[in-house]
Amino acid sequence: GRLEAVTQQMGYHPQYLDSFLKTQHYLMHMDGPLPFDCRHYIAIMAAARHQCRYLVNLHVLQFLRAGGDPQWLRGLDFIPPKLRNLNEINKILAHRPWLITKEHIEKLLKISEWSWSLAELVHAVVLLAHCHALASFVFGCGCEQDEGPGGRGSLKPLSPGNQCFCEATAGNGCSQELLRINRKRSLDSCMELDSLRERVQRIHLETEGREETRLLQQDREEGEGQGVDVGVQDGTEHCFDPSAGLSPLTDTDGEVTSAANLACYMQDPDFGYQDFARRDEDQTQVFRVQDYSWEDHGFSLVNRLYSDIGHLLDEKFRMVDGLQSSAMAKRQGCEPSVFKRGIWNYIHCMFGIRYDDYDYAEVNQLLERMLKVYIKTVTCYPEKTNSEMFDRFWKQFKHSEKVHVNLLILEARMQAELLYALQAITQYMI
Repeated sequence: GRLEAVTQQMGYHPQYLDSFLKTQHYLMHMDGPLPFDCRHYIAIMAAARHQCRYLVNLHVLQFLRAGGDPQWLRGLDFIPPKLRNLNEINKILAHRPWLITKEHIEKLLKISEWSWSLAELVHAVVLLAHCHALASFVFGCGCEQDEGPGGRGSLKPLSPGNQCFCEATAGNGCSQELLRINRKRSLDSCMELDSLRERVQRIHLETEGREETRLLQQDREEGEGQGVDVGVQDGTEHCFDPSAGLSPLTDTDGEVTSAANLACYMQDPDFGYQDFARRDEDQTQVFRVQDYSWEDHGFSLVNRLYSDIGHLLDEKFRMVDGLQSSAMAKRQGCEPSVFKRGIWNYIHCMFGIRYDDYDYAEVNQLLERMLKVYIKTVTCYPEKTNSEMFDRFWKQFKHSEKVHVNLLILEARMQAELLYALQAITQYMI
């Protein structure tokens, strides 16, 4: 009966939570271009870019329950080339989305037997942007950390077998109709806990056996005790080769924890965010919303290639914009819409997206320095967010108001990634 930590935080704003869960459920569990196991693996790849162990754990469980090949969990070297080819735009969208071009799109759509269809690629792009942005929320609200005195989320993922991501939140605004559909159609609800636990344990035993043989051979060649990495979880020790990216291991409570090193799920781990203002002027132009916007361009394209997802995303963007923020705005001495737009436009500005009708001098007037530092960290390199940052910014504000800021970060970041990716797809199609 434990609520999933993300929904605990979003539960401060029930209407938004309902909209978020409908989108999450549609992306992961309903009819769409991509197979169910691939959806969860793409989510793992996206979360790994930000070292978000919480989301990786969640989707490793869902991947196995959807019938995914356990060998894929050893890393990118063990997945089909078609999925592995997605790594480049995963990396770019996560850190510097302004670098994505129609050439990246063309390369994915024209790789012989490993080619993607346009519909599959749009589904994948929405998944990547969704999980990158959700990683920002996870770190920003402390869901990656153990529950502390502040009562924030727990690191432990949802118990498998009897609940899915959506079912666990029935008391937080998720519609009964959605729950009914989920129970009927979700492929992720069909495996019992004991079966899943046995399967993951079997994977562990197999890899442990291979590792023991390898170590014995290595001991004979190089001397005993080299090449072993020991991870400790709840007093239980597991030995594994950190370079092999082995499958998740189970502790005595049946919880699943990812391998110590998430690098097996990504390439070029040193690639990260760089200030857009420091870009090479010859390579990158400022993205002007009057030339390509979500309302006039992105919505119709994504909805045409992946039916109905545009409506769900649009509802989510509108929902976060409609959340009450009068108390926050009052403290800053401005109207709620002015305050929220300042945060939204500041986030987009960090990704090189500009609004010609906005005076960016307002950002410095509306947002105090500590708030700007927090927003930039959670948006651009969320893995660097620490527990003190959440507590320090806006000490006088309520917890729900801080969650509200993180929801704005989530949606503004997701829309920024989508704008760049969908513009590249549009340019390819033209």
